[in-house]
Amino acid sequence: MTTTAVAGPPELVPSPLPPPPQAPPIPAELEAVLRRMRFPYLRRAASDVLATARSQRWDPAEVVRILLEAEIRGRDEATRRNHRKQAQLPSGKTFDSWREADSSIPAPTQQALMTLEWIGRAENLAVTGPPGTGKSHLAEALANSLPPATPVKRL
Repeated sequence: MTTTAVAGPPELVPSPLPPPPQAPPIPAELEAVLRRMRFPYLRRAASDVLATARSQRWDPAEVVRILLEAEIRGRDEATRRNHRKQAQLPSGKTFDSWREADSSIPAPTQQALMTLEWIGRAENLAVTGPPGTGKSHLAEALANSLPPATPVKRL
């Protein structure tokens, strides 16, 4: 009697994925204009947006809108980073680490502040109290919970 070895299915070795295609660089003249106009975020997004627009035959107005939105978004994020840096808040304080029961602030007041509705009404917040009662923690947690699109003039 002869025995034959039965081979199992061949092992599949995953092939490495090729890197995503790089968008062609923007023309040097356009690069120079964007530098002169100080549009760093638009310049960064331009090659990908223009390549997509070319391949999908976008309307020119749509291309302009998307590029300008990229610039606005980048500027807003930079402004937000600068405001946070100027505020010199200690880092890492959020409502995740906030202990509501340990605070001397009444729970309904805490909840009202956490909704951030008072920001939209352009109201100010002044927090006072003895040391160690969580004033800085509350202020930074409120600042960190602001949505990214919130215009913040001063924290």
